[in-house]
Amino acid sequence: MKLKPLCDRVVIKQLEAEETTKSGIILAPQAKEKPQQAEVVAVGPGGVVDGKEIKMEVKVGDKVMYSKYAGTEVKLDQEEFIIVRQSDILAIVE
Repeated sequence: MKLKPLCDRVVIKQLEAEETTKSGIILAPQAKEKPQQAEVVAVGPGGVVDGKEIKMEVKVGDKVMYSKYAGTEVKLDQEEFIIVRQSDILAIVE
């Protein structure tokens, strides 16, 4: 089964949290922050949302930064995804 987002929605898969700090300290599972970086796995077609034409700026495979509390978490075939609006994506990581 595949997820096909509608309108200006994007399906992202969260990247793994860092297990060590830049200085080499190993973090306990409770100390890890939820990462705000993800990979785009599916993109909606865009279109008209609230009377405004929406052009999709992201594409499958892009690494992105997204708002901390954005989107809806879904589980499909034992994998977890987040469905967000394109406006909840803050930046593309190059």
